[in-house]
Amino acid sequence: MVCKVLETDSFPNIGLVQQTDATDHPLPSGAANIWFTDPPYYDAIPYADLSDFFLVWLKRIISDNSLLRDPFDHDNPLSPKIQECVWNQSYEYDGRPKDAAFFETAITKAFGESRRILAQDGVGAVVFAHQSTEGWEAFLGGIVSSGWTITASWPIATEMPTRLRARDNASLATSVHLVCRPRPDDAPVGDWADVLRDLPDRVGAWMERLQDEGVRGADLVFACVGPALEIYSRYSRVETAAGDVVGLPEYLERVWETVGRVALEHVLGTAEARARNGALGSLEEDSRLTALFLWTLQSGDDAADDNAVARYASGYRLPYDVARRFTQPLGIHLDEWEGRVVEVKKGDARLLPVKERARELLGEAGAEAYADTMRFRPSATPQLSLFPDPTPEVRGSRLADAGFDMYKHMAGTTLNRVHRAMLLHNAGHSAYLRDLLQAEQERGPDFMRLANALSALYPRGSEEKRLLDAMLLAAPR
Repeated sequence: MVCKVLETDSFPNIGLVQQTDATDHPLPSGAANIWFTDPPYYDAIPYADLSDFFLVWLKRIISDNSLLRDPFDHDNPLSPKIQECVWNQSYEYDGRPKDAAFFETAITKAFGESRRILAQDGVGAVVFAHQSTEGWEAFLGGIVSSGWTITASWPIATEMPTRLRARDNASLATSVHLVCRPRPDDAPVGDWADVLRDLPDRVGAWMERLQDEGVRGADLVFACVGPALEIYSRYSRVETAAGDVVGLPEYLERVWETVGRVALEHVLGTAEARARNGALGSLEEDSRLTALFLWTLQSGDDAADDNAVARYASGYRLPYDVARRFTQPLGIHLDEWEGRVVEVKKGDARLLPVKERARELLGEAGAEAYADTMRFRPSATPQLSLFPDPTPEVRGSRLADAGFDMYKHMAGTTLNRVHRAMLLHNAGHSAYLRDLLQAEQERGPDFMRLANALSALYPRGSEEKRLLDAMLLAAPR
């Protein structure tokens, strides 16, 4: 396909490739009609250091080629690093570490220079993929502050789910292509109230379209950035009624909140999307946290990707920054659920697997009895077993022998009761399970509503989905 395009007359002029500084472009102002770039991804990759691996071999092959020299420092025998636009504190620029502030300053200069060389009716496209909201905010700040209006964003599948970086990691499966236009110099001042009024409808419509096209989770979240920022970036600045300027970080907080609310409304319903701090008549914080966590983790591949089973075997992980940004505006206090629903470690938030919650759900004695019960799991072919395992009822009675008080544990949040039912069914204690499910029928629809929602969110083939679906099959109709 590429060859067919090149064989046409699409490129009548001879091209020129030149290595130069993106903040000091050689083209004159307004000279380009199209600008396309795939810039550095914040702190994700040390590009120059990786380039050195290949550069030393190229120099052995074509040692006299001038392109294999650092054009900014002739004493440097390796790839350029000092001016490289990345967050990499192993290096310094003007005596200061190359931190997040350096990245935003450098990329703003580069985008400003690109804005200069593009014709007023030209179009730009920027590719970006980063799993932290901090990376996105630094990147988007550079675009907006340098005179661009973001008009659209398209997620394109560019990453292999089996790549090394995606294993046991919350990496994105797509790269988001942002479509940009030069913002007119006489762009008006926006009203904050108007911007906030337009935001939910715009984000909601875009999320619905992307979900219909199979885009899921974090890929969908970041793909909503374009339509959301079109509302904000078309103005020279946005002000409140009091005349205060609304900065991009404050606006992006509203964007993440809007995405989270639309997601919760889609998964759990309107009441949960509007609830804050355990509002009356809605599912509790831990239920909303779990649903939003699982929704954010979804990808378009999970429905048919057997690798998802291994990927989520030890729990479901998101960068802590992402989990906090989406839960905090919805009145969900992530830190309060640490050790109970989530585990925070090395910058990641991990949703605890149900079996790791046995001690909280069943009590000390019940958790030990449950673990002991699982040692006597029935064989798949008992007729071939010399010493067949006990029947489910006998196995389940170990909980009763341990002094487990089922009626005491019928209390608690809806999520705890759903998870407890999953463990009881897995332990073969059908009597306790019948009592619990009967109590839930009398209590109301929330138990089954949450259970069905989580069943749709857990990856196919995962242990959590197996436990939950088995429990649901045992529920009375």
